Amino acid sequence: MNKQVEGFMTQAGAAANAAQQVGRSRTHESAELHVAGEATYIDDIPELQGTLHCALGMSAKAHAKLVSLDLDAVRRAPGVVDVITAADIPGVNDCGPVIHDDPILADGVVQYIGQPMFAVIAKSHDAARSAARLGVARYEDLPAVLTPQAAKAAGVGVLPPYHLRRGDADAAIAKAAHRMTGTFECNGQEQFYLEGQISYAIPKEGKGVHVHCSTQHPSEMQALVSHCLGWHSHQVQVECRRMGGGFGGKESQSGLFACVAAISATRLNRPVKLRLDRDDDMMITGKRHGFYFEYDVGFDDDGRITGAKVDMTLRAGFSADLSGPVATRAICHFDNAYFVPEADLRALCGKTNTQSNTAFRGFGGPQGALIMEVLQDAIARKLGKDALDVRKVNFYGRAERNVTPYGQTVRDNVIHELVGQLETESEYRARREAVREFNRTSPVLKKGLALTPLKFGISFNVQAFNQAGALVHVYRDGSMLVNHGGTEMGQGLNTKVAQVVAHELGVDLSHVRVTATDTAKVANTSATAASTGADLNGKAAQNAAWKIRERLAEFAAHKYGGRKEDVTFANDIVTANGEAVSFPDLVEAAYWARVQLWSDGFYATPGLSWDPKTMTGNPFFYFAYGAAVSEVVLDTLTGEWRLLRADVLHDAGKSINPSIDIGQVEGAFIQGMGWLTTEELWWNKDGKLMTHAPSTYKIPAISDCPTDFRVALFENSNVSDSIHRSKAVGEPPLLLPFSVFNALRDAVASVNDYRDEPVLNAPATSEALLNAITELRTRSATH
Repeated sequence: MNKQVEGFMTQAGAAANAAQQVGRSRTHESAELHVAGEATYIDDIPELQGTLHCALGMSAKAHAKLVSLDLDAVRRAPGVVDVITAADIPGVNDCGPVIHDDPILADGVVQYIGQPMFAVIAKSHDAARSAARLGVARYEDLPAVLTPQAAKAAGVGVLPPYHLRRGDADAAIAKAAHRMTGTFECNGQEQFYLEGQISYAIPKEGKGVHVHCSTQHPSEMQALVSHCLGWHSHQVQVECRRMGGGFGGKESQSGLFACVAAISATRLNRPVKLRLDRDDDMMITGKRHGFYFEYDVGFDDDGRITGAKVDMTLRAGFSADLSGPVATRAICHFDNAYFVPEADLRALCGKTNTQSNTAFRGFGGPQGALIMEVLQDAIARKLGKDALDVRKVNFYGRAERNVTPYGQTVRDNVIHELVGQLETESEYRARREAVREFNRTSPVLKKGLALTPLKFGISFNVQAFNQAGALVHVYRDGSMLVNHGGTEMGQGLNTKVAQVVAHELGVDLSHVRVTATDTAKVANTSATAASTGADLNGKAAQNAAWKIRERLAEFAAHKYGGRKEDVTFANDIVTANGEAVSFPDLVEAAYWARVQLWSDGFYATPGLSWDPKTMTGNPFFYFAYGAAVSEVVLDTLTGEWRLLRADVLHDAGKSINPSIDIGQVEGAFIQGMGWLTTEELWWNKDGKLMTHAPSTYKIPAISDCPTDFRVALFENSNVSDSIHRSKAVGEPPLLLPFSVFNALRDAVASVNDYRDEPVLNAPATSEALLNAITELRTRSATH
């Protein structure tokens, strides 16, 4: 092992002498700017003289040949400077992240209502948007597939089907003491970021373009823009200081808007801004994938699953986008926290003539795990047992029953201790009895209670994406500027990276500043997604800071005597051979001695493997765990309900910033609760999305939050060598509100004294709840 690698591996130990900047609750680096309204988003960047504005003309048909497109009225509209169609794209007319099946502008055929067909560039935003409505298209209708069930029946997918198989599930199910078959659906979800899709493209000298883009993946935007222009990547600079939310919706789907803005700007040699209005945004962009499940499960008298067959059909939309990785992650998370000895799992990315669905917090994991949690409760009701007891007999073990269906050994299992602690602290058993007693004497209002756990794998399934780079500059006054490949979307990534660098060099956090993500600084970056932002970029920044620390330690040892290994950095003081000098003074002296005071850093996650053909390997560096208990009350006459109390215990390892992590857990819980209860996407019979505005799409409000909301972090240390032994906290907690959905199912089941399984899909809207109650009572009356 060479000295640099050995030193990098021991850097965490070396940092032990540093001032404790990690593991502390520190304010989000932009918090004051957010509150004061001073935080600069893309639309806040002062517009250069001559800036034009762009809007998109969209299809009115779900699937049709585009016979003709009359844009004369558009060109004559007030303020219009130019109109662009597919024929005007100088390079490749494609913005697909994996498969080249996603045109920037429709060419000859339209595949969903809302698909961009042309772009209008005008002197103002309003002028461009008004003109875009004047285009006249003639269509020749083609057959449209609008639901996952229809796609499954037709056997049409945007990709070949996926299949993971372990053992003989058919035989295991056939000889099981009990068997359960059925179907389940969970709908999609709108990302509903506060800042909509936006790109501001500025032409540069010598055939260059600088694109300010609200995106989670600047490097991919750089590649897409260069391809559509027919340029090299070095001609395209993409920059993002911060996003007003992303949730996955700006991982790949920001590409179309970056491309159109760049094409327009370079064509006219003027800056062009493309900012979508909310309804246009929701009509054009993809959402969380809806899933249709068919299941067949065998289990014993204790509720222990002996075999499971699950067929998943995704609403992929008209193109592949990221449906393949979403399907893969759904299959890999079907097990959730439970051992499934014999499994047959299939997934079809069904092609539908709707928006092309994309990444969303959890990336298929929540959908895959949700069906398992529904099954756990259904098994318990069938056997007349408490659902928590059924879950416990199915949990992964330690020495045995600890291998996932895809072949990865679960080596870090803390689900037993975590659930045990939550069970005690939430008083689950006593409240379970109290809920049943309440329901026995309450004919109209019914309560429900559920405890659901989670196990969530952390890493990209594509091994190459698990890498990151960073730059750290130390200036002569001892202050530092950090740049890394991750993007800040409100999750506190920059704050955590700054803490890591400050900790490594033993200085106060105020000495460190993180700059905008920029493809001209750190190249070939991965998307800030899959909950890997802090893991990857934190390690890369730590590596860069460690290199500078090593140089400074060597210089201090040479200047003051002693060994380099004995030099300490803490509390803005460097101590060498008994001599104490301030960090800025040492840096200044090092500069005059020509010591390099900047460095790059790199990190690649070790130990990963994945065979996409067999769907086996070790795709995850580690697992995050958590559990939640939710108690609801349901009005059986109206379907209205309220979350009375939620107890949450989440595993963030050794948290770098507990306040930020708790905020992420709280936000994920409410966002996931919205997906499963109030947020209903609805397309009419023609394939038009009717819930395309805040007036028709209900996200949770403050009044939907529980009045009693108890959130805590589980005391743990990651067994894997993650950044300071922390764990990712972006996506995993979105699975916690499964407890809300199952509590609602529990409340509905109480209408028939828990004898029958409710027919209730997600989202459990008030209408859906009322229908489930009515169906259950009707079924009971006919028995």
